[in-house]
Amino acid sequence: MDIVCLDLEGVLVPEIWIGVAKQTGIEALQLTTRDIADYDQLMRHRLRLLHQHHLKLADIQQVIADLHPFDTTAHFLKQLRSHHQLIILSDTFYQFAGPLMEQLGMPTLFCHNLTVDQQGNITGYRLRQKDQKTAAVRALQNLQFKVVAAGDSYNDTGMLQQANAGILFRPTEALCHEFPQFPVCHDHKSLLQEIEAAAIHQNS
Repeated sequence: MDIVCLDLEGVLVPEIWIGVAKQTGIEALQLTTRDIADYDQLMRHRLRLLHQHHLKLADIQQVIADLHPFDTTAHFLKQLRSHHQLIILSDTFYQFAGPLMEQLGMPTLFCHNLTVDQQGNITGYRLRQKDQKTAAVRALQNLQFKVVAAGDSYNDTGMLQQANAGILFRPTEALCHEFPQFPVCHDHKSLLQEIEAAAIHQNS
């Protein structure tokens, strides 16, 4: 039996923080895990900008309410889930992900939590577990599952290396050069084909 683990942002839906940057005009918020490998450094940068510009959780949730999955996501997930179990492994936050999960048909999601004060200011974040994507894949393997994983950013590379098969989806050129061992897909059709091929190979 195999399980497919997918990143969320950049793979199934647009990047939330890029959407916030476009909506607010704060260009520095466009940085993502595709640009900065150190997640804590990236989040401290984001929290500092939110404080400077007096943005609250509700402001970000309003942007998220207008985000939609990529045009091909629904068909891709329908085909994928007809043959495989699916878990979304993301470094987003439960306070962000709800509306997007509803649009995706409520797949299982492992992510993190924000800390928010009584005024609705985001004061920090709590990781569910350090390097939780890699840890989740390892735990599934310990349960005798074979795992195929796909992601697009530096924070996905741990789970791709841990998985029985890892796939990069629309990565930067820098990521491709740093991790040449992973096949690269640029659309959901080829990603599904790569997942199927990897699953067949792992189960042969």
